[in-house]
Amino acid sequence: MQPDRQPAPDTPPRVRLRVGFVLARRFTLCAFANFVDVLRLAADDGDRSRPILCTWSILSDTMEPVRSSCGVAVQPDTRLDRAPPLDYVVVVGGLIDDISHLGPDLVRFLRRSAEAGTALVGVCTGAFILHRAGLMDGYRCCVSWFHHADFLERFDGLVPVSDRIFVVDRDRLTCSGGASSAHLAAHLVEKHVGIAPARKSLQIMIFDADAQADKPQPGVPLDLVPADDLIKRAVLHMRQNFETPLTIAEIARRVGVARRSLERRFDRHLGRSPSDCYMAMRLDQAELLLRSTGQTVAAIATATGFCDTSHFARTYRQRRGSAPSRVRESRVRESCARERSGARG
Repeated sequence: MQPDRQPAPDTPPRVRLRVGFVLARRFTLCAFANFVDVLRLAADDGDRSRPILCTWSILSDTMEPVRSSCGVAVQPDTRLDRAPPLDYVVVVGGLIDDISHLGPDLVRFLRRSAEAGTALVGVCTGAFILHRAGLMDGYRCCVSWFHHADFLERFDGLVPVSDRIFVVDRDRLTCSGGASSAHLAAHLVEKHVGIAPARKSLQIMIFDADAQADKPQPGVPLDLVPADDLIKRAVLHMRQNFETPLTIAEIARRVGVARRSLERRFDRHLGRSPSDCYMAMRLDQAELLLRSTGQTVAAIATATGFCDTSHFARTYRQRRGSAPSRVRESRVRESCARERSGARG
């Protein structure tokens, strides 16, 4: 009789996704937390948080706590010179005025990582940091619609993508921050670990598990909230270009359809033309500036893409039923009334 064979001990699962984080000074805490929590939830069965299938570390040149933009500090756990082999290095940015404060050792580490073939990820304004380090030349780059103008002002030679939640361009991955960092992390989990862990992570965090890279960024104004993602992307391009309005043909080109196709989709979903929606958005912005700032009517006309004050005033009166100067006067009266009421109180 043959002796019973003892079952072989279970082979521990191998790590499939290794991520190192570089946190910029005053980084965005929610963008970092969303990214790392997707890894945490995908790394183990259930909700036990063991780093089995995914591992992550917070890298530092000084090992001093890094303070986020909300004031909460995070303690790094790994020195740069002791960084383990990594599949991705994720740079988490934050306040735009602090993107130049990444130390030279960290910049050299990022460059060495790129040379070694490690993929680099820019989260929030982390894309700005990567570009400033010379690591985004020739790559497409996703930034928040909120920072679109800042990016154009500060960086030449790179056109940002601001109508999608994240962009994957070879070994550079960028996202707009916030909730989109969870979706980018889930994209990496799906690629390296599997679709089920990726979906599980997002569902536990109560995120839309079906959001893909080309899902438009939120922030569509007015009542322009159709189910059609292409229209949302078109509206975001309009929103980013008030001062120098784009032609409808150019907007159609940017979202990848013919002009007539875009016009038909606007009509079907909104009952309005793209031109009408664009003008309504510009006038909404003008009214906001008239009621909330001390800018002159001429300055507001320029800021919202009108060739001169008379053209702005005529268009505003035709569509809104009163002159811009009347809106400004009513703002002044309301302000004076509030001051009188406060003085009486």
